[in-house]
Amino acid sequence: MLSKSAEASSQEQLPELDEGWWASVLADEEAFQPCPKAKDSFLLTDSTPEAPETNDWGYVERLFEGDDVVILKVYGCNRGGLLVQANGIQGFVPVSHLIDVPTTISDEERQALLNGYIGRSLELKVIECEPSADRVVLSERAAQAGRGKRKQLFCTLSPGKVVEGVVTNITDFGVFVDLGGVEGLIHVSELSWGRVQHPKEILQLGEKVRTLVLQVSEENSRIALSLKRLSPNPWETLCNIYQPGDIVPATITAIMHFGAFARLKEGVEGLIHISSIKSLPENKRLDQYLYSGQMVQVQILHIDCERRRLGLGLVKV
Repeated sequence: MLSKSAEASSQEQLPELDEGWWASVLADEEAFQPCPKAKDSFLLTDSTPEAPETNDWGYVERLFEGDDVVILKVYGCNRGGLLVQANGIQGFVPVSHLIDVPTTISDEERQALLNGYIGRSLELKVIECEPSADRVVLSERAAQAGRGKRKQLFCTLSPGKVVEGVVTNITDFGVFVDLGGVEGLIHVSELSWGRVQHPKEILQLGEKVRTLVLQVSEENSRIALSLKRLSPNPWETLCNIYQPGDIVPATITAIMHFGAFARLKEGVEGLIHISSIKSLPENKRLDQYLYSGQMVQVQILHIDCERRRLGLGLVKV
């Protein structure tokens, strides 16, 4: 556990997350699992009822404010999740909020599982309620915590607090963590001080993880988390450790057409530009000469800690 002084220090360094930051995150999320607007984007069955044309927003808002569990029937699906309705409410349940749909399966397997939900009734909670956008998002996972749990959790959460949870979903844009009935998001930019090719490199489904709360918005059911801020920022001390000309060990992390990225022991990655690789045989491509995970010796060519840029030269493979 972090000491009180360490926790306070982390809080002082918290970034300002404005609506622009959230808009970019949510745009990423929509691309991964779109919330549909039209019925024809779903698989419907003849035996399931048509959804109501409009929501009873007073009822929906009471469910949201009361953190109540409601039983709704599934009448459609697409690759992103389920369409549900009953008694004056219709909404969308994203795949990441379903208990029995693994995120690691193929698109075909996921679609088959979602098709099997049609006609079933689910216990759900409203986690997003936006009348102006005609948007209701529900969660089966949140309903497991029972009535009122969301409000209790939000009352205990605040920026700078260290919390524990379980990884429930990993996407291209970040990792969702169940904090006990409410999910928070570790955006990919908050996973590591180094470059992250994909969040699955850092965390795994079902893994228990400690994170730092960056921002809490109960109104929008948003909790921003950080993993990297529980560790010191290596860029703040790198210039005191290394100087241009130093030769150090590194690990190759990615091969590009313009060069390769290599990670130092501090977790910071630098670029080995292809122009600096004098030992590359003429008859070989770079990906035939270097590979991810390979240990190499590199020379520090330049360090810009303020802009977080590190130039490396390949010395020995």
